[in-house]
Amino acid sequence: MRTVSSLPHPTRVDDHVRIPMSDGTELGARIWRPVSSDTDPVPAVLEFLPYRLRDLTAQRDSMHHPYLAGHGYAGVRVDLRGSGDSDGVLGDEYLEQELFDAERVLAWLTEQPWCDGNTGMMGISWGGFNALQLAARRPPGLGAIATLSSSDDRYADDVHYMGGCLLSDNLSWASVMFAYISCPPDPAVVGHRWREMWWRRLQHCEPWLIEWLRHQRRDDYWRHGSVCEDYSAVGCPVLAVSGWADGYSNAVFRMLRHLDVPCKGLIGPWSHKYPHLGRPGPAIGFLQELVRWWDHWLKGVDNGVMDDPTLRIWMQESAKPATAYEQRPGRWIGEDAWPSPHVESTAFVLRRNRLVRTGTVGTAGEAPGEATPESLDVVGVPATGSPRADESGEALTIESPLSVGQFAGKWCSYNAPPDLPYDQREEDGGSLVFDTAVLTERVEILGSPVVHLDLSTDRPTAMVTVRLSDVSPDGRATRVSYGLLNLTHRNGHARPEPLEAGGRYRVSVGLNGVAQAFPAGHRIRLSVSTSYWPLAWPPPEPVRLTVHADTSELVLPVRPMRTDEVRPEPFDEPESTPTTPVHRLRPGDGRWTVSRDLVEYRSALEVVKDLGVVHFEDIDLRVGRRADERYEWVGDDFESVRGQVDWVMRFTRGEWDVSTTTHTTLSCTPTEFVVHARLDAFEGTERVFSRNWHTTIPRDHV
Repeated sequence: MRTVSSLPHPTRVDDHVRIPMSDGTELGARIWRPVSSDTDPVPAVLEFLPYRLRDLTAQRDSMHHPYLAGHGYAGVRVDLRGSGDSDGVLGDEYLEQELFDAERVLAWLTEQPWCDGNTGMMGISWGGFNALQLAARRPPGLGAIATLSSSDDRYADDVHYMGGCLLSDNLSWASVMFAYISCPPDPAVVGHRWREMWWRRLQHCEPWLIEWLRHQRRDDYWRHGSVCEDYSAVGCPVLAVSGWADGYSNAVFRMLRHLDVPCKGLIGPWSHKYPHLGRPGPAIGFLQELVRWWDHWLKGVDNGVMDDPTLRIWMQESAKPATAYEQRPGRWIGEDAWPSPHVESTAFVLRRNRLVRTGTVGTAGEAPGEATPESLDVVGVPATGSPRADESGEALTIESPLSVGQFAGKWCSYNAPPDLPYDQREEDGGSLVFDTAVLTERVEILGSPVVHLDLSTDRPTAMVTVRLSDVSPDGRATRVSYGLLNLTHRNGHARPEPLEAGGRYRVSVGLNGVAQAFPAGHRIRLSVSTSYWPLAWPPPEPVRLTVHADTSELVLPVRPMRTDEVRPEPFDEPESTPTTPVHRLRPGDGRWTVSRDLVEYRSALEVVKDLGVVHFEDIDLRVGRRADERYEWVGDDFESVRGQVDWVMRFTRGEWDVSTTTHTTLSCTPTEFVVHARLDAFEGTERVFSRNWHTTIPRDHV
């Protein structure tokens, strides 16, 4: 990362800014802008987050917003209502109140004498979500957005559920926000009101996990904020960005396909990070890309940004399986349209232990080429009538052990190594496995593979996991992509229906989109299992799945090598403005441990993310954070699965010493989910607040 101190415009920072809402609530903000904006107004770019601008995002903010300011923009960072030093309480993600507040913030910005009336929104994850949601509300003055690592579909393609299966990240993410929303504001900013504001937050603090479990199917709760419900509502240009190690790459493809506004897509090898901070590398000069984007859409500069390929993608080369990578080998490629006419859907029929190519079935525009809302909201139709002659092939059965999934990594890599999937050979031992012959020539895919399965089960509630792997000559298997489907959701996520024992069904499972090269000498592997714990919560009881191989197939989005391949212009090297000074007082720690007790058959995955203690020198504040996650089970007892997450947050300055501890566990019976949570708050060693929750929620075909 190159640090730049000399920029085209000298800048200033407006700290401790209070932005009034219509109900009298004030939101805390920090604004970086050119000194000249006092007399020569500039566009404003808003980042609207719940992550405490004064400390927890201070370093990242200091890299981004002064950089924008130095290029002629007002970089505006605002904490959501109920977070950081903002008034009020925060009750959930993307509530109507949050979006209404964002509209008011944008309106306030356009009223400032240093703003020329043009605004943009940017953000990664939460900030990417609300930027996209605001674009669909069309507030006056919003000229463009940059949405990173976000989704247009809050149910089918977010941290909560995947293919109708409950993700363990639903618990993990709820626990993160349980910890964050319980934190106090800073007395150095809000003064003596800090304790009153903190007390109100604590009294209204709820484990969001409970609410998310009350909505196990697609309903109005998830439709709110899901832009896929009406793509035509989005009214400004969109820059959509993600990474292959992230959990949100599918949305980039869908937005390019469905949005009616100018849209550009960028997908690199990265985890859940901004691309100039991207790991696995290579990182790119993304702040320069942002300046080009804003210059064109907020200042009207004809800089050729729309001449770039519609989609710029990092085509990944084969790599050995590893739980963390510094760099992923590959090359940048471009597509001038999506769906791309250069991607062909190529089918492989399933045979015992084999994938047999049957031919090309069309271009990606004619057959599934990315994880669209339609392929995520899959449709399955019971097979009817007499079997055809080609339906008499072998029936293959699998009942996977709960250990399948131990090496799956996180649903989304948060750049907290080692959270990427490891060698899939152990996972394959509890799966049906289908391999191609050894490849005689290189194969590249771009988009979302799709698996069409002709199957039956012996239980009313079941799930299926499909994994695509690159198998090297020495047998190592690197997971390339995967997909999940709760089979009770075969007719749509809004209408789960139990399965009939022995009934025969045809379902389609869309895998996550990817760009991947398979070298000659390797094999392509499809693996099918009936569980994937702890990445996804298992069904209520063990399931035996029968796959009718000859009438099942894998469809790959193959991108043939071309001599006229579009190669994007090289990206600049990453650069940023200097970060706010931080001194590490205690180093952090990260662990990812799989354990098995072969006496009582207890197994566990333990994840430690200890961020240590850091001192923010400019505000003389010490901050400590630690998270401990544990996912456990006994043998193949599906009632024994349990997840537990503990967080500690601590803030100290002189005699001011406050901390919170949160504890959340999720367990189950065959008919219910069981949530226990606890929140404790301390001033020094004195516990000043404590509350417990114990709730049961019926399982709804999950």
